[in-house]
Amino acid sequence: MIRVTNLRWSTILFDFDGTLGNTIPLILASYRHTIERFGLEAADDATIRSWIGRTLPDMFTELVGADRAPELVDAYSAWQTDHVAEHLVVYPGIDELLVDLAAAGARMGIATSRRRASAESLATALGLHAHLPLLVAMEDSEHHKPHPAPLLLAAERIGANPADCVYIGDAVVDLGAADAAGMAGIGVTWGAGLPDAMRALPSIGVVDTVDQLRALLLTD
Repeated sequence: MIRVTNLRWSTILFDFDGTLGNTIPLILASYRHTIERFGLEAADDATIRSWIGRTLPDMFTELVGADRAPELVDAYSAWQTDHVAEHLVVYPGIDELLVDLAAAGARMGIATSRRRASAESLATALGLHAHLPLLVAMEDSEHHKPHPAPLLLAAERIGANPADCVYIGDAVVDLGAADAAGMAGIGVTWGAGLPDAMRALPSIGVVDTVDQLRALLLTD
């Protein structure tokens, strides 16, 4: 049994996709469906993974232009909603970690580029709401990661000084946002990001397992 004693940071904020839940297969399948449906140029998994962390409106605007982007966003979102059960995967150990962090007195929340309705639905499917009541979603800020705005808004809403926060994510945009917000950043390699690219950015560390993440967040 793990003895929980101290938190290194009083407030712990998480990215969602690829960090708390393995939504990567769901995202890849949703993009592939949308690309095929609208006759766009095919993209391999590595390319699609590089899009994760950006908002859907931004990504589809880049691919097809601002006029067509809303139609593709709606098609992507509708297909994804209908196929969550087929593709959503739980990361082993995350729930236990959240329980231990809560027991240690951590204030916790999510800051994601995912749209609110989708994020809330997936968080419910993964059983995260009990531990992570705060959710800052795409609609909550004008600017998005790597801009610090979503992280700063999360800190404000939870009543924390950014300097007392750590932000955990699986992509370079997450670590860039944490640095810009004046927060500690921790990268995780079980999501979509490239480990070497994350390790090249300022951070407390980049971890490969939930146990390694636990060791950075909790001290004896």
